[in-house]
Formats: sequence, C-alpha cells, structure tokens
Amino acid sequence: MEQTPPDEGYDLLEQRWIPVRWAAETLAAAGGTAAGAGGAAAEGGEELPAAVGLGELLERAHEIEALAVTVPPALAGLYRVLYAFTARVTGLDRPGDDWSDRRYDVLDDGRLDPDRVRAYLSRYADRFRLFDPVWPFLQDPRLAQQCEKAAGVNKLITTRPSGNNHAWFQHTRDAAPQAPSAAEAVLHLLVWRYWGPSGRCSSRTVGSVKAANVTAGPLRSALSYHPEGRTLLETLLAGVAEPDPDVRPEADLCPWEWEELPDPIQAPDVVRGPCSGLTARSQHALLLVPEPGGQAVRDAYISWAFLEKMPRDDDFLIWQTSKEGNRYPRAADAGRALWRDVDALLLEDPPGVARPRRPKVFRTAVEAYEELRVRAVGFDQDGQAKDIQFVSACTPPLVGLLKLEDVPAAREVGR
Repeated sequence: MEQTPPDEGYDLLEQRWIPVRWAAETLAAAGGTAAGAGGAAAEGGEELPAAVGLGELLERAHEIEALAVTVPPALAGLYRVLYAFTARVTGLDRPGDDWSDRRYDVLDDGRLDPDRVRAYLSRYADRFRLFDPVWPFLQDPRLAQQCEKAAGVNKLITTRPSGNNHAWFQHTRDAAPQAPSAAEAVLHLLVWRYWGPSGRCSSRTVGSVKAANVTAGPLRSALSYHPEGRTLLETLLAGVAEPDPDVRPEADLCPWEWEELPDPIQAPDVVRGPCSGLTARSQHALLLVPEPGGQAVRDAYISWAFLEKMPRDDDFLIWQTSKEGNRYPRAADAGRALWRDVDALLLEDPPGVARPRRPKVFRTAVEAYEELRVRAVGFDQDGQAKDIQFVSACTPPLVGLLKLEDVPAAREVGR
C-alpha cells in the first residue's frame, strides 16, 4: 500500500487540533494572551496557541486550565482518550497498594514527566497519524475495501444535516458537501465511536459475511460525569480510576497499541481493563478519506465494528437498576437540571427505587484534590438515529463533600 507522506498524514502529536484555555498564571508568565483570543503576546513574550497537539497538551497539562472543545460528546470522548494516556505515562495503569501514593507523587511533581510522555508517544509515533494508510488513528483501514460505499462528510459531522433531514442551523448538500478540517473531523470521529446510533449503516463485507446493521455506541443517550480541577493536570489525574487488582497493563491495550486489528466476526475480546475500556469499546468502525494535503476530509466510511454487542460498562456514568434488575445508565435529558443529580453524585446510597450508584471514578477522585467541580456532558438522543440536543453543565466545587458520611441536602434533592 502506498505510504502517506508525513506532512499529509496529519500527525496528531504535532498538529494543533485540541482547543485549550490557558491558565491565568500561564498567560501572565507569557506576557500576553492566547493567539486567537482577542490579543497578542506582549513584546518578547510567548504567544500561546489557541489549540495544541497531543504531545504539547500532555507536556503542558499543568499550564492549561481546561479543554475548550465546544461539542460536549466530543469532549467526553477526548477525556477518555486522555485518561488512558495519563494512566500510561504515570504508571497508574498498574494496580497495587501504593496506587494512591503514586498519584500523589505526580501531583507533588506538578506536571507529567516530559521524558515519560515523549518515550511513550515515540514508541507509537506511527499510530497517531489521522490519515496513515496502515494504522489511521482510531480507525479501520479495511473499510475502504470492505464497504460498498462511503457515508459522506455530512454524515460524519454530527452537527450537520444529512440525507433527508431538515437543515435548521446550516445548509449543506450531500451533492456538494463542504470538506471539514481534519481538526473538526477527529472530534466527530470521537462522537461516532462513543455516541453512534444503532440500526442501518453502510454495508460491510468481511469474508463470507455481509451485514449493514450496527449496535449503539457505548455512551449512546447517556450523561457522562467528569471531575475537573484547577488545571488540566488535576482534571486528568482525578479522572484516572484505580484499576482492579487483577488488571495486567500488558493485556489491557488501547487501539493504537494493538499488534493487529481484531476480527470483526468473532466475539469482541478487546476490553481487558480500564485503558482498553476507555478507548476500545466502540461498536462503530470509521475511516476518514483526506483531501490532498491532509488538512481536510473529503469523505468518510462508517459501518459496524463488531457483529456482537460488547458489554456496556463505564466508570463515568450514574448506573441505575430497572424493576427487572437490569443496570442502565442515567440518560441525558436536555430538560433536566444538573442539580437534580447531586444526590447520586454525593451519596453512596441515594434514595429512589432506581437505586442509582455514583460513577466509580469518584471513589478516588476526591483523593486527588478536594476542590473539584463536576462536568456533566452528554447527548440527548434515542437508542437509534434520533439526536435531539447536546447537554453540558458544571457544578461548583463539591467533590470534597464525598468524604462526608451523609449530605442531608443532597438526600432531600433526590426525593
């Protein structure tokens, strides 16, 4: 297969595709403001970019206040990818009695070790190109031969109307679509991997098996809760959940660490721990087709990744129990205020017939930093193809209250 030139592969380590908001201290030290934020750096000062590549993001996480991703489900997907990176470069992917001490050590250092960040990213450097012909990031290159036709970029960009849908906020035509930038496309790639619909999809033929149906994404219609600190470093460390004692990091692989692509026909066996659970649970397979030059996307293949459904589990969802005894995540509801979820976030045993259980990540998040906020992001949608509205809200600092035995106000909210 013809190799893509490095400058056309869109290297996610170097290309500035992740929008960020720099910490006030960082801006002050630079002597100016972020590029594109309405000002320029003072004379002799550093001009801080409005977006950064993956490598710079990890190395400067302590200088960044927060991610500035404006598509809430893309933010939830990107957080999960970054949690996996953080676990790898800090050693928090390994269980052990000293796990909390290891995280405190990173907090005391005040930054992610740049040598460990570079060593890890260099090891998989060829896996972080968005348009690599062999290992495109979080994509399946086999779709170009296995799918009968591409889905188009209007289908890829979840904020655009496609097919016969009404055009409410922007007018696009499938006959003459506008090519999205690579930076925009990778964020919507994440939306599809985590929030994609069930039902009909592009037909894919693998061997003698031809199918055109896909299972809903692992976060479909759910509301995802994330602890957020004063800096991105605190946010990422708080978002790394402690692995179970039997987890083996060498088997708990992210998609960019695989030695070969999984068989779509066989029962999926790609989730073996927290890192693979964060990044490899997708039911959708995608492949982006670049414009010449590699800075935009002209087409996209979207189909099924596995015939069988993977078990649904996640450390960032509020899990409830139905009358039949089945677990299900609390759904995103554009008409429901976030404060109504305070009971399920603060209480270990909140009231209610659904017996909600707070996200597992909060068991250890409070140990990272007490003044954590909670960011709730989601997608109000049904289980199939109906998308209604993005959901995003943030609480004041309240994670420190998790240390209390009981929070009477929260218990009353849940009634």
